[in-house]
Amino acid sequence: MAVGHEAGHETRHDETNPQRNPASSKLPTVGLIGLGAMGIEVALNILRKGFPVVGFDVRDSAYTRFEAEGGQRAASPAEVGIQASVVILFVVNAAQAESVLAGDKGVLAAMSGKGVVALCCTALPEDAKRLGAMAAEHGVTLLDSPVSGGTAGAAAGTLTIMAAGPKDAFESTRPVFEAFGANLYHLGTEWGLGSTMKMVNQLLVGVHIAAACEAVAFGARAGIDPNLLYEIVSRSAGSSWAFKDRVPRILAADYAPPSSAVNIFVKDLGIVLDTARGMTFPLPLAGSAYQQFVAASAAGWGNEDDSSVVRLFQRIADIPLPKKA
Repeated sequence: MAVGHEAGHETRHDETNPQRNPASSKLPTVGLIGLGAMGIEVALNILRKGFPVVGFDVRDSAYTRFEAEGGQRAASPAEVGIQASVVILFVVNAAQAESVLAGDKGVLAAMSGKGVVALCCTALPEDAKRLGAMAAEHGVTLLDSPVSGGTAGAAAGTLTIMAAGPKDAFESTRPVFEAFGANLYHLGTEWGLGSTMKMVNQLLVGVHIAAACEAVAFGARAGIDPNLLYEIVSRSAGSSWAFKDRVPRILAADYAPPSSAVNIFVKDLGIVLDTARGMTFPLPLAGSAYQQFVAASAAGWGNEDDSSVVRLFQRIADIPLPKKA
């Protein structure tokens, strides 16, 4: 797998705040396709920085908050491409990205040989490269730019953005990225580097979530109060971001609606393992975590919170986990 030859990190400044930027009325129109849990928060943050935003989603319910804060609904992905000079994709996967980009009625044809598309979903590096080349054939620049930070980071505007692609496109898109990201990284000019970095991150997060669920279940079975377990581990060397973020959901039995669904990690760790298989590279911990997420999905919790992995242990060993108040 290619290694980036150029890397850079930028911390967000507040230059796009319309109260501080007199030129905010001249900001370009931004398009956002995919107004789900992450996409809607990103869209609202971009709107709040003064950018006109046109959005598209297949669900009518996705537009409620978006339109209430001044977002403009598009009738199709092509309409987004016609109106926006920067189009951000917060779709589920590369297949969905291709479905809105390609064809006579897709975003790329509608952008008329100009503009930038930011691919923010988790994708195989090979898919990012293929979509980058497809965009280039239409005269459009693609940035392979997945994000990390979850729905909380999306709402707070503090996402980490891992971008790869032409540096001039990255620089021109910086004000838009800064509207929803606190940490901007340019990993190099080769498509796929951003997606590769996201895979590494998702490997760790997936393993940490599975381990956190296992630890809570083990402690509960051994007679430790889960609330006390959380308090102690959170202040000890065994803690992690995933432990602090997911275990409170377990303590509240707050599995639906999900902050991050089980099936997201079935997909993301599947991407990690598929890539490792192609490299003939062993990932034993990622493989074990993947099976935990698959088992939780098979148990019927695929669209519930990924902390539902702990419920597997409850089903197997009847451990005393908290119940919803």
